[in-house]
Amino acid sequence: MVINIKHTDYIYVNGKKLEAAWFGPSPTEAPTLIFLHEGLGCVELWRDFPAKLSEATGCGALVYSRLGYGRSDPCLLPRPVRFMHDEGLIVLPELIKTAGIKKCILIGHSDGGSVSIIYAGGTAALPLQGLITEAAHVFCEQISVKSIERAKETFLDGNLKENLEKYHGNNTDCAFWGWNGVWLHPDFLNWNLEEYLPKIRVPMLAIQGENDQYGTGAQINSIAEKAGKETKVLMLPDCRHSPHIEKEHQTLQAMTDFIFNITH
Repeated sequence: MVINIKHTDYIYVNGKKLEAAWFGPSPTEAPTLIFLHEGLGCVELWRDFPAKLSEATGCGALVYSRLGYGRSDPCLLPRPVRFMHDEGLIVLPELIKTAGIKKCILIGHSDGGSVSIIYAGGTAALPLQGLITEAAHVFCEQISVKSIERAKETFLDGNLKENLEKYHGNNTDCAFWGWNGVWLHPDFLNWNLEEYLPKIRVPMLAIQGENDQYGTGAQINSIAEKAGKETKVLMLPDCRHSPHIEKEHQTLQAMTDFIFNITH
């Protein structure tokens, strides 16, 4: 497979600079796959998966780092408990408009999946053709809290901070505490996105690993039950929180098939 050349750029949204990388056709030539990263992710942590999916589907791909991540501008801390709502209802619509995207399919991992659900169910979402989530959360579970508590211990006393610095640089503390602080906030136990699921009007594919350390099967079951007839789910055995890394072949094939059904 020939991987598309990456074009790295910045997009300015609401006066803030967001790191972005483009693959494949421009928005005027084909639909755009928009990649929304996990709670500690950024452009580089998607690795070469966006390029592979762009090549397989013929779609363009936009991968960006949210405020406070990667090489984007820093954010103010602490983040509000509703920060994912702000991302889905305010930031993402403006980014799509600024980038000149006419048709898009969202691909969201973990927190990015939650943001994409909020966008799909909470906005007019006119450019949206489809939605793919990996390990998305629609409510808070104790398994999530316990895993995030362990991440805090590893950040303070282990090598997690050093590993994250390779990708986030000066944003490392911002990225970690912005994510960790919200998930461990007492009010976050009542955080819930299920109200958005019945309002999603486009085809959806939800993927989760059976051994996901950040969420149980109750997450994907809720999506399957509430998001409508055009929703498909895929539970991957022997897989934890990152299907596109741990089960790359199966995930790439499932996403490719789903996108082809929408765009062809």
